[in-house]
Amino acid sequence: MAAATADRTVCDKCSKAKGISRCEGCSRIFCYNDFIEHRHDLNKQLDDIVINHDIFRQDLTEHKVEPKTRALHQQINDWECDAIEKIRRTAEEVRQILVKHSNDNTIGIETKLSKLTDQLRHGRQENDFVETDLFQWKAQLIQLTEEINNPSNITIRQDSITLVNKISVEISTLPLHMPKINANAGWLQNGITVAGGNQKGDELNQLYFPWGICVDDDEQAMYIADTFNHRIVEWKYGAAYGRVLAGGNSSGNRKDQLNEPSNLLLDKENDALIICDQGNRRVMRWPRRNGTQGEIIIENVLCTGIAMDKDKYLYVSECERNEVRKWLVGEKIGTIVAGGRGQGNGFNQLNSPSCIFVDQDYSVYISDEKNHRVMKWIKDATEGIIVAGGQGEGNDLARLSCPRGVIVDPFGTVYVADTKNNRIVRWSKEAEDGTVVVGGNNQGSLQAQLYSPQGLSFDQQGNLYVVDRLNNRIQKFDIVPNSSSQ
Repeated sequence: MAAATADRTVCDKCSKAKGISRCEGCSRIFCYNDFIEHRHDLNKQLDDIVINHDIFRQDLTEHKVEPKTRALHQQINDWECDAIEKIRRTAEEVRQILVKHSNDNTIGIETKLSKLTDQLRHGRQENDFVETDLFQWKAQLIQLTEEINNPSNITIRQDSITLVNKISVEISTLPLHMPKINANAGWLQNGITVAGGNQKGDELNQLYFPWGICVDDDEQAMYIADTFNHRIVEWKYGAAYGRVLAGGNSSGNRKDQLNEPSNLLLDKENDALIICDQGNRRVMRWPRRNGTQGEIIIENVLCTGIAMDKDKYLYVSECERNEVRKWLVGEKIGTIVAGGRGQGNGFNQLNSPSCIFVDQDYSVYISDEKNHRVMKWIKDATEGIIVAGGQGEGNDLARLSCPRGVIVDPFGTVYVADTKNNRIVRWSKEAEDGTVVVGGNNQGSLQAQLYSPQGLSFDQQGNLYVVDRLNNRIQKFDIVPNSSSQ
């Protein structure tokens, strides 16, 4: 009997030799009663899972109606409200800037219109006008119409900031007289002497090896660096004589003196001229009205060219160190933005940089004089790009010879004073050759000739002003009608 019991299967739960059923899930063997209980436990676990399933499904349905990530949604809502408020405030600031600029612009236009009205009234009453006067008055009226309808020196820029677009207004501080000129524009080849031209000398109707120039249509005046007379001269349009505005007290380093000034620019915001006082190795700011002396703003720099960007930084070319530095007024050292790697002709080098120009994108154009090329250094670049010349010295249209004055129009066209070739050359964007604009008829003093041209400037009509250095005069070359595309 005992042997028969030992042969029977044992229940895994009660350990009695009466096991009759195996659970396929857990492979355990149960007696009849324990197997029923085991199945009951399994059913109970299944019921718990079904209950939890139903609860989860209800939660999921509620979640679709109202997500549980309320904190994150609130954070996004806060960001949205904050961004909208910032945009609203910024937009209102922008509107105020535009209103102020529009009012200022209207006042300026009214002033110009008043001057034009006086000229027309005088011409009609005195019957004292010729064809060139009619052309100039018509051009002025077209320019005023364009200024009131298309304020081209305003742009809207959006700077991307996280979840916010900051909208800002940029009012150009680059020369307002720089017109947009058609690629096929032409100029009359016979220039008109508008300053000097009476041999070299220090009388008020004379100049002595002048260098830089800037034109201010608002004041109907030119400002000329009269280098060897150690002075800056203001010369009104149509005047026979100039007026000393800065220096003129012989060569010296006092604050009321200059020493061979090379270049200058007009700082309208401060109603002042900023002057490269080359012989004194300094940059000076001189009041434009009733100024008896200047203020030294940069020291110890053998400056030849100067420019200003729209953020009021000054750019100064240093021919001794073969570099161009950017300065904020008050800085002691400045930041190198071009060259500064020794004298040479590599793309990261300069050799006697002369005149410079800065465009709206902060690119710096440099007359790299002894490399006979014009270089463009894009903001933060470590090397420059050749945009004119660069094929060695020569007089064919692919070459330059000691370039100096340089201006770049809004289309990226480069105008350069090709000094030793006695001509002004235009280089369209990415062109391999230049085009002679005026001059190029050998050195001489005839109206179609130039002799060592230096500085360049345009007025609002697109007429070209050239510092004809060794002829001791300023030549104006009228643009052919309909050439300007403002």
